[in-house]
Amino acid sequence: MFRKLFSPATLIVLLVGLLGLGFVLYAWRLPPFTSSVEMTDNAYVRGYVTTLSPQVSGYVVEVPVKDYQKVSQGDVLVRIDDRIYRQKLAQAEATLDSQKAALANSHQQEVSGKANIASSEAEVSSAEAALTQAQLASERQMNLTRSGVGTTSLQEQAAAELEKSRAALRQAQAALEVSRQQLQTIIVNRGSLEAAVASAEASVELARIDLANTEIHAPRSGRLGEVGVRLGQYVTTGTQLMAVVPDDVWVIANFKETQLQGMRVGQPVTVRVDALGGRELQGHIERFSPAAASEFAVIRSDNATGNFVKIAQRVGVRIRLVVPKDAADLLQPGLSVEVRVDKDAAVRPVG
Repeated sequence: MFRKLFSPATLIVLLVGLLGLGFVLYAWRLPPFTSSVEMTDNAYVRGYVTTLSPQVSGYVVEVPVKDYQKVSQGDVLVRIDDRIYRQKLAQAEATLDSQKAALANSHQQEVSGKANIASSEAEVSSAEAALTQAQLASERQMNLTRSGVGTTSLQEQAAAELEKSRAALRQAQAALEVSRQQLQTIIVNRGSLEAAVASAEASVELARIDLANTEIHAPRSGRLGEVGVRLGQYVTTGTQLMAVVPDDVWVIANFKETQLQGMRVGQPVTVRVDALGGRELQGHIERFSPAAASEFAVIRSDNATGNFVKIAQRVGVRIRLVVPKDAADLLQPGLSVEVRVDKDAAVRPVG
């Protein structure tokens, strides 16, 4: 009966169909082939790629490095002709010396002004003494004239001397006020001279910075990209010279949003690197992107349309690697990798 219903050919077709269905279920990790391991090949090695540019303009006089060379932090990569900047520094230092001399002269003028005030005060004291003497002499001549002993001529002469003493006192007092005002003017002008000195010091520091910027140094240890600058080339601010790629690398794996459930920071990760012949490296999840990758696109998608197809979005997951020494030079930013995360694995402490 069974043989009549199912011929050998029908059995073969059914068997092939069952095998195909099983393969599809396994490939898509559908029941009964569900797994706690999530995998993606949308993953790449990342690193800090620093593009170097000059802050000053000039002709390049030395490029002591070559393409893909290893450099240490502080190594000189490019030298720009510094003759103009040395002269600007010398000019700024000369201006600073001049402003300092003017400020020192102001201090000397203050000392001289105080001496003038002391001299004027002495003249006022002398004029006051002369006025007192003239007043006494005038009163004495007036009494003599009233008693008939003195003469009118002597009284008039004494009165004139009194008026001259009073005028001399007013003149001495005015001279004292002038000396005080001159000292105040010197002190008030001191602020502008001090500001001029501060401005000159800032100009000197700026000139030193520009001079120092004629040498471009490696900001970190690592390897150079292609050296784009050439000897004798005129460069300006913002000209791209070369790139420095430090040794620190990590992996950014873009998982679908449907794969994220159960993933946690600290879970172990296995990374398969094509450039290392399929060698597997270990790591752990360091942190998750705060938004889907589409949110960081320059032109964001507008889904508010009549024809809409739901597309699973991808979220970046940063993975810290444990890189063996023999693989450090070969693991470069931009390489593609495959990432596997076991969501059932225990979480490791993230230091």
